[in-house]
Amino acid sequence: MSEAPPQLELTPSRTFPSWLANSGSSLAFTTYQAGKVFFIGTNREEGKLSIFERTFNRCMGLGVHERRLWLSSLYQLFRFENFLDEGQQQGDYDAVYVPVEARTTGDVDIHDVHPYRDGRQPIFVVTRFNCIATFDERNSFAPVWIPPFIDRLAAEDRCHLNGLAMKDGEPAYVTCVSKTNVSGGWREHRMGGGVIVSVPDGKIIAEGLSMPHSPRLYDGQLYVLQSGVGEFGRINLETGAFEKLCFLPGFARGLTFLGRHAIIGVSRPRAEKTFEGLALDDRLKEQGISSRCQLAVVNLDTGDIEHTLEIDGVVQELYDVGALPGIVRPQAIGFKTDDIRFVIRPAKTLRS
Repeated sequence: MSEAPPQLELTPSRTFPSWLANSGSSLAFTTYQAGKVFFIGTNREEGKLSIFERTFNRCMGLGVHERRLWLSSLYQLFRFENFLDEGQQQGDYDAVYVPVEARTTGDVDIHDVHPYRDGRQPIFVVTRFNCIATFDERNSFAPVWIPPFIDRLAAEDRCHLNGLAMKDGEPAYVTCVSKTNVSGGWREHRMGGGVIVSVPDGKIIAEGLSMPHSPRLYDGQLYVLQSGVGEFGRINLETGAFEKLCFLPGFARGLTFLGRHAIIGVSRPRAEKTFEGLALDDRLKEQGISSRCQLAVVNLDTGDIEHTLEIDGVVQELYDVGALPGIVRPQAIGFKTDDIRFVIRPAKTLRS
């Protein structure tokens, strides 16, 4: 008799729903392992979590710009627009994200995605080609920048450039697992070869990191995850030192902010070479705990993990997390049902 497929369970800590409701916002997160994007909001009347999910093959990077979302998938980058105006509702939902555009990039392993300049186009990390890029009219993508230690554009994932921090709509910093210039060379430097590179001048501002991910500038501070050791902290921009804020019980990827809290994606590492032998394993053994899959809400002033959303069952790994300020209960339209045929929003004025 075959075993039943694993179910999905999302279990909030006692204070997570009230914290999210009081923030007046909602969250979204992606899991490429399960091919899902989840929207986590609250039900105004019941005070409980609202959970909505859609399926997109190998979805990873999640970029938020006002009422717009960008979502990377296996070989396409989607643009979603919220079809509801401010104050408008559809049933109990105050946002309906509809995929209105899909650019075919090919399987280039897009990681972080952010709005670029005025937000009309995205800028994204093309990990397979060791660069950051944007859209191009005729090509799969248009490279914007490559690290100075990479000698040419090549589909070789040489340094595992994975994360991008933005400042005023422009790329500011990237994270790389190493500064190697040979195909797949980063895999031999996962323990302490990670670097953060300043995009404007190409200088390495921090090094000796273990699999850094998700660099983000927030309130004048550069925050980053050290996934290989399970740490969240910030970079001292004067000295380049990593200043730890807290330990996380798993492989951390995905970082966003609401007020004085960081929301971080935490995953259970896979049993494969990319995740083997990391200091994270020893840290978990020292604490006598197993790795977890969760959203961790960290107080930026104390480093305390104040709230969590535990994720069990079919979902074991997360990639990105996004905050949706001012939206309490979002939903999205996907492609597995006929709903998308009947969601229509014409422009309100004629164009000459």
